[in-house]
Amino acid sequence: MRIAISVPPMLAAAITLAACAPTAEQRARMASDDAAAQTQLAKKLAGLVPGPSSACLPPIRATQVEAYGPTLLYTVSRGLKYRSDTNGGCESLARGDILVTVSNGSGVCQGDLARTVDRVARFTTGGCAIGPFIPYRKP
Repeated sequence: MRIAISVPPMLAAAITLAACAPTAEQRARMASDDAAAQTQLAKKLAGLVPGPSSACLPPIRATQVEAYGPTLLYTVSRGLKYRSDTNGGCESLARGDILVTVSNGSGVCQGDLARTVDRVARFTTGGCAIGPFIPYRKP
């Protein structure tokens, strides 16, 4: 014999959201990971001076794009890097995924959408919106 239980939709939604919420241990690990990423970013930008931000990345050839938490760092040379703070979601770039940016113009600009793609399986692993670009130069 089967017994049917009716759960009100609002209660079902609350139960589902509670099941997806991170535990205290997971929140602590995420905070620790964020702090480590910010420390690594600070090391990469050490000795460089930030300039005024711009909405678009100038037409330059970045040799490397790295993720430090929600921040993307475009390296042009030892003396020039561009920082873009995203809304988060492209952190898997740090583990070796590929960054694919969809631009509406001739270059990468604030508000453009990016996604990360696994190098081997070629499936999407994350996505984010690009923020303004802050140049960091050697003084």
